[in-house]
Amino acid sequence: MQQLRRYLVTGLVLWVPLGITIWVLTLIVSTLDKTLLLIPYQFRPETLLGFTIPGLGVLLTFVILLVTGVMTRNFVGQKMVKAWDSVLRRIPVVKSIYSGVKQVSDTLFSDTGQAFRKALLIEFPGPGSYTIAFMTGTPSGELLRRLPGDHVSVYVPTTPNPTSGYFLLVPRAKTQELDMSVDDALKYIVSMGVVGPGHAPAAAAGKPAVLRN
Repeated sequence: MQQLRRYLVTGLVLWVPLGITIWVLTLIVSTLDKTLLLIPYQFRPETLLGFTIPGLGVLLTFVILLVTGVMTRNFVGQKMVKAWDSVLRRIPVVKSIYSGVKQVSDTLFSDTGQAFRKALLIEFPGPGSYTIAFMTGTPSGELLRRLPGDHVSVYVPTTPNPTSGYFLLVPRAKTQELDMSVDDALKYIVSMGVVGPGHAPAAAAGKPAVLRN
C-alpha cells in the first residue's frame, strides 16, 4: 500500500504542474482569441477557411499592441492619447476607475517605475517572524507628513497565490534588500519555500544590506 502511495505521489508531482500550465495557457489563448470578434464576420478565419485556428487572437493582440505603441510614439499619436485621456478623466464614475488603473499600470509597466523592482525581507506578521515583500514606492502627501521617519511602501504577497496580499508602510530601517531577483522571490513564494533561490555570490554572502536611498 505504501509503495502504491509513492507511485501515486510521483505521478501527481509530474502531472499537476504540467496540467496547470496547460490549463493556464489554454485560458490565456482562448481569452485573447476573443479579439478576433473585432474583425468583421466575413473576414474572420472561420468564415474564410471554414474552421477555427486557435491562437490567432494572440497574434492579433500582439499586432494591435505593437501598432498602438508605434503610433503613440510620434507627436500626433501623443496628442491623440492626451485628448483621449482628458475625455475619460471628465466622465463621472469612469474617471475614478480610469485614473486608478492608469496610475497602477504606469507604475508597473513604465521604464522609470519602481514597482516590484526590489525583493525585501521584513518582519511580518509580528516580531521574530519574517517574510518576503516587494518595494512598491515611498509614501507621499499626507502620509509623508504623518509618518515618523523614513518609510517605504511594500506589498506582501500571499502563498501560493501572490495576486492577493497586504499593503504595508514599513520603516526603511526595518527592511533588508535581498540579493535575489523579483522572479526568484516570486518562485520562492509560490512554491511555499520549496523552490529556494540560488546561493548568493560570495561577495554578497551574509546579512543582506539595509536599503539606502
